[in-house]
Amino acid sequence: MPQDAYGFEVLKKRLGALILAHSYQPREIQDMADEVGDSLELSRFAMTARAPLVIFCGVRFMAETAKILSPESIVRLVSPGADCSLAACMSGLDAREWKTGHPGATLVTYVNSSVEVKAESWACCTSANAVSVVRAAPAGEVLFGPDRNLATFVAQESGRDVIPWPGGCHAHAGADIRDLRRAKEHWPDACVLVHPETPPVFWREADRVLGTGGMIRFVSGSRTRRFIIGTEEGMLHRLSTLFPDREFLAAGGISCADMRNATTDMVFRALDSRDAGITVPDEYAEPARRALERMTAL
Repeated sequence: MPQDAYGFEVLKKRLGALILAHSYQPREIQDMADEVGDSLELSRFAMTARAPLVIFCGVRFMAETAKILSPESIVRLVSPGADCSLAACMSGLDAREWKTGHPGATLVTYVNSSVEVKAESWACCTSANAVSVVRAAPAGEVLFGPDRNLATFVAQESGRDVIPWPGGCHAHAGADIRDLRRAKEHWPDACVLVHPETPPVFWREADRVLGTGGMIRFVSGSRTRRFIIGTEEGMLHRLSTLFPDREFLAAGGISCADMRNATTDMVFRALDSRDAGITVPDEYAEPARRALERMTAL
């Protein structure tokens, strides 16, 4: 918590503020948040809560998504310079030109994308429902971006003709398979869960390939006591908080600097700021909202 914890709580209550933190954020940020989850879970929570002020501890595309779904709220990003390397891999112009080069194809985009890209999409998806969304897409080719590893996984699982955009998360795509193998030697009795943004070689070493929400659900229903986790290292704190009777070990050396640069003082400053927060131009907000709503409906 900030040094003046009492003052923080008084200010937060007076402003009707909601503190949201992604599962990859530092442990002290997760501990002070009202809600911790993946980007879409948090945006849905903001939409339901209808708080006047939302303080989003994550990266820019997440705060944009929250603003699209909660246009009446002021949404402030704790670290305004926190961008996502994956979202940066594809621009709105890229998406438009890609669709032009594949007439009749359907564009499905990972929620880890800019609002301009979402606005060009038939539907968005999360890592948890990407396969279902692609299966439900109109017949023909499916353009999937910006993550090539997730696109490969979706093609494998859905049986659809999926064309990947050549992008990737720098942290997940650069994961070290040797580190995962060392973890398996150290904990041979552990269940291995890896994120689909990791390279396919990770999937072959894993018991399950799951997004962050899927990992939580899997651990909840499993009798296994030890888990090796192949995703951003902040996820270990979330899992350890939810399941204190289990043991978790990070693997792959997956760490995102943009996710991990937030501090409790930065949260206080965002709360006490007069900044108008995230804005989304009308020309993108409505088509992006439709793509998000189709994802939810599917």
